[in-house]
Formats: sequence, structure tokens, C-alpha cells
Amino acid sequence: MSSEQALLLTELTCAEYGQCGVGAFCLGGCDPRNSNKLESCVPAPVCNSQDYKLTSLDDIAPNTDYLGDSSKASWVSSGTPKVYQNQVLLTLSETGASGSGTLLASTSYVWYGKITAQLKTSRGQGVVTAFVLMSDVQDEIDFEFVGVELETAQSNYYFQGIPDYNHGSNLTVKSSTFDEYHTYEIDWQPDQLTWSVDGDSQRTVKKSDTYNSTTKRYEYPQTPARVQLSLWPGGSEKNGDGTIAWAGGLINWQSPDVQSSGYYYAMVKDVNVQCYDPPDDAQKKGKKSYVYTSINGMEGDVSITDDDTVLKSLLGTGTDMDKDYPHASASGTSAAAAATSEVATVPGLTGAGPGTNGHPGNNGDDGTTGGTGSESGSGSGVSTAAGSGATGFSQGGSTPSPQNDASSPKEKSFQSSLFAALMAFTGLLLL
Repeated sequence: MSSEQALLLTELTCAEYGQCGVGAFCLGGCDPRNSNKLESCVPAPVCNSQDYKLTSLDDIAPNTDYLGDSSKASWVSSGTPKVYQNQVLLTLSETGASGSGTLLASTSYVWYGKITAQLKTSRGQGVVTAFVLMSDVQDEIDFEFVGVELETAQSNYYFQGIPDYNHGSNLTVKSSTFDEYHTYEIDWQPDQLTWSVDGDSQRTVKKSDTYNSTTKRYEYPQTPARVQLSLWPGGSEKNGDGTIAWAGGLINWQSPDVQSSGYYYAMVKDVNVQCYDPPDDAQKKGKKSYVYTSINGMEGDVSITDDDTVLKSLLGTGTDMDKDYPHASASGTSAAAAATSEVATVPGLTGAGPGTNGHPGNNGDDGTTGGTGSESGSGSGVSTAAGSGATGFSQGGSTPSPQNDASSPKEKSFQSSLFAALMAFTGLLLL
């Protein structure tokens, strides 16, 4: 191993859900507690109050392209999002780029706010739809929908990923979550957290009730989080028996929805974010980005700064944001490319990192990773997003190759929610 490669792999690596790398690993989902340094993670874009109309793929960037500029894309994707009749589809197929599901993650973070999503869930045993707030230190607030319980929404929350199994509670949905759009709302305040369905507030958790006298801290979600929308295979044969049972059983890949469309799908048409003011103990040094100042990962350990959020390339990290790809015209190109050939840059992709001039290393005979453009099904009315890294369910899965394989749709536990978070981040996704 060359000295340059060793530097990338050890001194400058970022951690996301148990895996390390550079580039996309250092963007959304980068855990400062487990990365090489606090500064390894790129500063996160601050909250942006906005009504996001998800009617096309124009505002969604694949995780193979996104470099941290939230002004260019509001969402980053892994798996295969599609658009059908002015609605974004989250897809889950047995194989291919969405073989581990699809995740959309907001590029801007929320540090307390009211977040609503209008969506139709998927259906079927083993198929799980999720609307989640997930912070980089794994504070988490969930809506999850098991595909065999179409009049139930599961609510849950976690503090720093600690598996407390007493935080979940079922909420009632008055009609099918698959057949009809419903509005799901998370009202996240510094002192309390409320889940609502179609305007009906059904559950509230007060921060004052989460105090742990042993650790002497409030075990309450309290750090900046991304909004995540996902469809994932809880009933995959790769999962543990408990997760499969919670998800309603093994996935049936011969179901009518799959036979008709080629995949399971959930539909999303709108996400509204209303940002609240930062908490009183926030370190306010700017207005542009969130940065952690301690590995403790508590509310008071977050600073609002004017630090930049954009990498020059997927070889960059928070400590070297201007690092670029080796260029073919430069001397010593072969050695430089070799030095980066084993560096993980996008969660979910296998094989080499970037080669020269920003092109992927040689993962195949043609030297490409596949998935380089948008596709549209012949006569289907379904448009497919550009290629993005496979989701985290595959734990490194195969090289993504977006599939356009379907006609128009006619269509727990701590383990489950953390598994959903892996969508973009192999260990989507945070995606």
C-alpha cells in the first residue's frame, strides 16, 4: 500500500454506520464520534424552511454525484427513485440497483422543526416504508409502515442509536396507507416531540421524561438531522429472524405488485419543512452550517458556523475539501490512480474509487460502474433517476446499474430502524 493510499484510508477517513471511506462517506450521515477526527466530517447545511414538491427527479441528485452543495439539489438518492404521474416512487426490486431498496435523504439538515410528508406506503409482507429524521450521531425519530399493517403507523425514537425497546408506539391511520395519501407530521421541539396523522396528534414525548439518572443526561433526539424517506426489505432472507417477523415475514417476489410493475413501490408527493429557532445552548458562530465540537454528540456540542459544505471531488474529506482526482495529463497518473483504486468513496459501491479525471476505476471490462444517465421506460410513463450507489442493505452489494424494468404502476425494533438508516450508507443510509 502506498503512503498516499494509507493516508486516505486511515488519517482522513469518515465513518458511516460501521463503514469508512472518503467523499460521500464524509457528507450526510458521517458520524463524528467514529471518524478519524471530528473535522473529518464535512460541515452540514443548516435548516431551510421549504415546501418540497416531489413531482419530478429534477431536485434529486444520486449519491454518486452529490458533493455537498444543497443549493443544487434538495435530496440525495441511493437505490432507484422513479417518477410516475408527478409523484416520486421509492422502489424495491429483487435484484438490480433497487435490490436493497431506495432512500431519499434531504441535503439540508433540521435542528428542531415541524416536518410533514404526504405519502402512500408500499404493501406486502416483509416490505417496510419509512419517514425518518436521522442525525449523524444516530438520534432518530421514526414513522415506519409494515406492509401487512395498512391502517397502522409505527412511531419510535432513539438517542444516539441506543437500543431501548420501550420507545415504540402504534398510531392509527383511518384508511389504507397504500391506497390513499395521508399526511404524517413530526413536530420536533427542544422540549417535546409529537407525531400526528392527518392532523390528529396521537403521541407526545416530553424531553423531561427521558432523563437517565445513571448517565445524567436527557436521552432525547437533540442533534441536527436529515429527513429520510425510504423503502427497504425488512423481510430479506439476509436479516435476522426477529426483523423478518417484525416486517411480516419473508418478501414475496411473486406478488401482484411485482408482477405488474417489476418492483414494490411507495409514492411521495410532498415534504414540508418548517425550521424552528436553534436551541438556547447552540454555539452560534455563523449561519451556514452545523459542526460538532465534541464526540459527546449532545445538543450543546453543535456549533452553527459559516464553514463551507462542498467538496471538490469524491476524494475529499472535511480536512481536505479541495482534494481532486488524479488527471490523465499529470505525470505519474498510473501511480496516483493506483493509490486511490481501493479507496471507498460512495457507500454501496464495490471495487475501485475514482480513477482519473473523475471517472470511476475499472470495475469491469469497460472501466465503468454503470448507471450514468436517466432512463425512461418505453411507453411506461415511468422515468428513472440517474445511477446511484446501491443501498446499505447489501453491505457493499454489486455495482449499481439502474434498471428500467417495469410498466406503469398498478400498484420492531431498534434493528429495523437502524437497518432503514443504512439505506445509503452501507454500514444510502446518513441517504
